[in-house]
Amino acid sequence: MNTALAKFNLIFHDRVLRGRIFFTLGALVLFRVLATIPIPGVDSFKLQGFLSNNQFLGLLNIFSGGGLSNLSIVMLGVGPYITASIIMQLLTIMSPRLKALYQEEGEAGRKKFAQYSRLLTVPLAVIQAYGFLALLRGQGIIGNFGLYEFIINIIVISAGSMLLMWIGELISEFGIGNGVSLIIFAGIVAALPVSIARFQFTFDVAQIPVYLALLVGTIVIIMGVVIITEAERPIPITYAKRVRGMKVYGGISTYLPLRINQAGVIPIIFALSILLFPQMIFSFFATVANPLVKSIATNILSWLSNGWVYAILYFLLVFVFTYFYTAVTFDPDTIATNLQKSGAFIPGVRPGQSTSEHIARILTRLTLVGAIFLGVIAVLPLIMKGLTGIATFAIGGTALLIVVSVIIDLIKKIDAQVSIREY
Repeated sequence: MNTALAKFNLIFHDRVLRGRIFFTLGALVLFRVLATIPIPGVDSFKLQGFLSNNQFLGLLNIFSGGGLSNLSIVMLGVGPYITASIIMQLLTIMSPRLKALYQEEGEAGRKKFAQYSRLLTVPLAVIQAYGFLALLRGQGIIGNFGLYEFIINIIVISAGSMLLMWIGELISEFGIGNGVSLIIFAGIVAALPVSIARFQFTFDVAQIPVYLALLVGTIVIIMGVVIITEAERPIPITYAKRVRGMKVYGGISTYLPLRINQAGVIPIIFALSILLFPQMIFSFFATVANPLVKSIATNILSWLSNGWVYAILYFLLVFVFTYFYTAVTFDPDTIATNLQKSGAFIPGVRPGQSTSEHIARILTRLTLVGAIFLGVIAVLPLIMKGLTGIATFAIGGTALLIVVSVIIDLIKKIDAQVSIREY
């Protein structure tokens, strides 16, 4: 208790750390202000009805950080930037040059890689803005704009998404935590008062068993995410003794911590991005005049809207992206090389390639456990929705999963900043 109070006291007495926290809060407040500025010509009553009856748009509203609920100028959220990041990281598998840029060229290489992701975000934002506006115009939610007004709205929405991307990067650089995750987190938290008020008006005594099931599911998700995020497998490391003059260096033993889930909340965000993007595209094609295109798009949307199909795809994508992101961000060859250069070795394992294979083997087994568990936790709300028929379970469960993961990551970042200043 005393330690916690000492850390809390340090947070608000350290000028730099206090500045980072207030910068993050200020950026999130600016985001919420932008999320209240709607584009012109919105029928708010039709919009609310459309969102409440559409699970896809409900998830997209979460993913946009709540900006979609009133068709704000930032209604795309950070979705285009995340999609661009996924595409760039997929390209690292196919392009050795990009892989070297991301993993081997240090901070300068990562900055250049991030710049490529930003440039790719621009056309993706324009495409998503056009597709989404065309979809909403077909549903009668926005007015029948002329060509000039339609182009202006596309520019405004695309610029809003780029502005949000910039705010997220500023949070990551000058604030605390991952800016993109915090923007999504802020949108979810901002919707809580409305959700609580709606729950009070719709409370039904006959549904108490369902509410209890929701409470149990919530506790299971929170416990599962915390356990899987905190769990790690230590690999023992020994530093060889070195004699320099009259002094002996090294000879100490430590360990290399490998987390069960190295990727954190990123697989969930990536999986949602991949699931939502094709649904947006096919929703647009379902409104076109061509009967064949409309029929194909409608059939695909009907197939994707099936709860069990959606759950299976969600599980598989979370599973795959957990492995993918771990492989991109954690390279056993680099770890083995750095250990060898510093005179360290794993007891019973030869330095170099054998060490790399040993770490990769352990990492593969750990990631398997983490990927399966994270996938199960991700689809648990969808299973509850399928059993109870309440669509808010699926949306609320995904939001809860993101919130818990972001809070854990934020606490770790603050704790790391406090530890730096303590020493």
